[in-house]
Amino acid sequence: MKTLRQILAAKSADLAVVSPEDPVFRALQVMSDANVGAVLVLDGDKLVGILSERDYARKVILQGKASKETRVGEIMSDKVLYVTPEQTVDECMAIMTEKHFRHLPVLAEGRVVGIVSIGDVVKETICEQKFIIEQMEKYITG
Repeated sequence: MKTLRQILAAKSADLAVVSPEDPVFRALQVMSDANVGAVLVLDGDKLVGILSERDYARKVILQGKASKETRVGEIMSDKVLYVTPEQTVDECMAIMTEKHFRHLPVLAEGRVVGIVSIGDVVKETICEQKFIIEQMEKYITG
């Protein structure tokens, strides 16, 4: 099973990042431009939160707030669970499934090095299963 380091190596190094002081509208623009469902919230180099489309729907739209006046820091999830590059895709999948997360930041030595989505993890799991099936078919058919 691959590690998250291997998954990140195949992804773009560009991260969708905003500041806690940015308006939520800017975070939505960043998500749209990057075609992602969540952005990392950094204060300098320090990870202080994550903001997802779900946060926006529940904490802005449903509460009648305005995205241009509301700051990211007001609605972001500030208790961020993260993984390390050495962890496996299986470990990441287990965390995401148990905690109902769709995105997990990847930190190495306290520094953000990437983010993995449930799509990344599922894609890799399917590839691994496909490989195993092909190997079994070759073994069976000799």
